[in-house]
Amino acid sequence: MPAPEPADPGTTREWPGASNALGSEPSAYLRQHAHNPVHWHPFGDEAFAFAAARDVPVFLSIGYAACHWCHVMAHESFEDQDTADYLNARFVAIKVDREERPDVDSIYMAATQAISGEGGWPMSVFLTPEGLAFHAGTYFPPTPQPGRPSFRQVLEAVHEAWLERRDAVEQNARRLAVGMADAQLATAVFLDRTPESLDRGLLSEAVRVLARSEDPDGGGFGRAPKFPPSAVLEFLIRHAAVPSETSDAARDMAGRTLAAMARSALCDQLDGGFARYSVTADWSVPHFEKMLYDNAQLLRVYVHWMRLQGDEVLPAGEAASVASRMADWMLDSLRVGDPATPGGLASSLDADTVVDGAHYEGASYLWTPASLEAALGPGDGAAVGRLMNVGPSGRVSELGSPLHPGRRLSGEESRLWERVRPVLRRARSARPQPARDDKVVAGWNGLAIAALAEAGAILDRPELVTAAESVAEYLVRVHWVPASGPGASVPGAPTQAAGVLVRASHEGVARGISGLLEDYAFCAEGFLALYAVTGRRRWYRFAEELVAGACARFVVDGRLSDSVGESAQVFNAQGQHVGLDPFDNAAPSGAAAFAGVLLSYAAYSGSHEHRAMASNILSLLPPMAARAPRVAGWLLATAQAAVAGPIEAAVSGPRGPKQRELHRALLASPSPGMVVAVQIDEAGETADDDGALPGARAAEPEVPLLEARTAAADGSPQVYLCRGMVCDLPLGSVGELAKRLDAMTEAAG
Repeated sequence: MPAPEPADPGTTREWPGASNALGSEPSAYLRQHAHNPVHWHPFGDEAFAFAAARDVPVFLSIGYAACHWCHVMAHESFEDQDTADYLNARFVAIKVDREERPDVDSIYMAATQAISGEGGWPMSVFLTPEGLAFHAGTYFPPTPQPGRPSFRQVLEAVHEAWLERRDAVEQNARRLAVGMADAQLATAVFLDRTPESLDRGLLSEAVRVLARSEDPDGGGFGRAPKFPPSAVLEFLIRHAAVPSETSDAARDMAGRTLAAMARSALCDQLDGGFARYSVTADWSVPHFEKMLYDNAQLLRVYVHWMRLQGDEVLPAGEAASVASRMADWMLDSLRVGDPATPGGLASSLDADTVVDGAHYEGASYLWTPASLEAALGPGDGAAVGRLMNVGPSGRVSELGSPLHPGRRLSGEESRLWERVRPVLRRARSARPQPARDDKVVAGWNGLAIAALAEAGAILDRPELVTAAESVAEYLVRVHWVPASGPGASVPGAPTQAAGVLVRASHEGVARGISGLLEDYAFCAEGFLALYAVTGRRRWYRFAEELVAGACARFVVDGRLSDSVGESAQVFNAQGQHVGLDPFDNAAPSGAAAFAGVLLSYAAYSGSHEHRAMASNILSLLPPMAARAPRVAGWLLATAQAAVAGPIEAAVSGPRGPKQRELHRALLASPSPGMVVAVQIDEAGETADDDGALPGARAAEPEVPLLEARTAAADGSPQVYLCRGMVCDLPLGSVGELAKRLDAMTEAAG
């Protein structure tokens, strides 16, 4: 097709092939924009080639399905015909679901923050046809506001700059890309170097720095808005498990935050599950979208708090109740597929509820005194209103307030709440409900597998372990493309000596880019946790394949990267360098998660090479621990595990009540990062007759940690506790095991 002429700035000429092209996209977020008058394109070479042919800039809009302000900007600007006409005539518009393309989101978020000093979604970025960013912001209103221009003003200013100051625009874009490359080099990790030893003092220093930013009254860190600090909480819990001068402070900080969140509006007091963040420092006004990645991480954190046995700030029983409701919510609200063939877990529930065609933030979750009285009657309605902070003036909007006590309930209050909760749940279920984004993201499902498996073990709910295995089966069946030798055709990976993990699936079909480092790491973490709970060697072997696949894909010339080759435009935007972002965001960074996986895999396999690779990633920690521990939580948690060993526990002997008792005692240990392997008969059952945790079936090779581990002389089970594959004498009772674990933990302090 011949290149079209440049757009006439005074017309809305229809270019050949120009139309909204999102209708056939599987992403729920992209389909939300399929009927906009804006001629949206999905991210890809075709859209950028179209911009080059027209000689116009690209307008890149990034968001996600559950995002409230994305809906607002869509309604105000993208559904407006005049705005769409102006945009279509002078730009090529591209829509990106950040959950499908975190590689795109990450680099352009960094550019947005560099250009505008702010970040968030919806993200609005202006690019050259080569993918270089030159102007950016987040939400732009339809009319000017103090300190923020209107979207139309931004479009006009960018269009004028493109026509009148093109050389300066392109020069600035190239300069920004070079700066992005320099930033990538500053955080480069080379995995083929001799690692340096880890300074244990960094961990205590990180606790002290965190204490300076803690909100001891409201819980959490910093000021509003407040997000659940999941990775930091995992570090604090691990640090609290090892006696040191800062272990008590770590325990106290973790307990205060977990208690405050559990009793707040951030936590759905009826159904369970946590919202994305709170706009207030006391967690009383949530931003209502519920994300799988938040809830998977928090479920695991509350379960790990239980392993510390809780304290008076947050008793273990209360943590167990929060965790149990959260697990139920995840499975009831996010599991896709039908009961006969359950699939993975969906990405999110929307922040908004559509009522009579209009979007209302949090409408499903809000109550007024009148609505409580209608559901419960005058007496209970008034009592619950007082108990759950529902007054005549809505905290969120005129629709009302979210239910939250904001404190620990007394025995009488707890009995009232448990009595009325089912009634309120039924009343709420009759309301319009928020939409669900059914996209299954591999990495987030990996986080959920770990959380459900460990919750099932600690809460003594084997059905949660079964659910974790069901999700694992889905990932293997749908998201994994096995190795098939050189020449195999897989998107993003032209040759397949190693298997490939596909990032996302829709309606049981994997589609889109191959997984990023975070997907491989989160899934490997999930499968190793599932192996520890079940003893099924196939889960260990699949984790092993994921580790091998990640090493083959994301280690180039000894250097680790978050993604490789998914997009030429992203490569250009980061100065034609592979990128690695070591900082945690809503979920752990891919680098931090991979370090944790490498450490655990080395403990299971005895691989010094993988242990060295983990140590090289941990070399990122010294400057982060001292200056920015809030964005290094998972690196700190992994470092705490490395300092502890981690302990390697191998349970030998026949399956039966005694072996299960020893196995459960190990799973309940708070020892940081401990890996657990249990001998299972190759022809073992999938579930024991007494309802014990599932066993193994496949005749896989033995896990190295279990090799040559024998039963006691009388044939009874025993536990080998090891560090660095060097083991103590085996132990045959839970009492002996507890004493030895305490001694090993004490020695790690």
